[in-house]
Amino acid sequence: MDKKEEEKLLREAEKVLPRAYAPYSNYRVAAAISTEDGKIFTGVNVENASYGLTICAERAALFAAVSAGYRSFSHLVILSDGNGTVPYPCGACRQVLMEFSPDLGITVTRDKDRLIRISLRELLPYAFG
Repeated sequence: MDKKEEEKLLREAEKVLPRAYAPYSNYRVAAAISTEDGKIFTGVNVENASYGLTICAERAALFAAVSAGYRSFSHLVILSDGNGTVPYPCGACRQVLMEFSPDLGITVTRDKDRLIRISLRELLPYAFG
């Protein structure tokens, strides 16, 4: 992952983080995903009183990109507001991301000082496919 591209994705995720809707968990998450040609799409978590209807930031960003016609992605950044855990993608997000980009690089952070870089294949070694 190019450091400049990663920094740009971090900035874009940071811009949308305040838009997260998390009245139940108070755990705000934002994501920015880049297409193979450098287009960036963002998303935030949107909770619901019926918790199973909540959508994660990663899928929100991916679905926005897919809705715009993109199917292949190079990198994903996930940023939380720092209240607790590092925002690794949940199992559902991992499987959905795998559908489109098995070689996706992922950066996660909760405080922007400590970036954790990992591949989607490392997070989901036995994906459905």
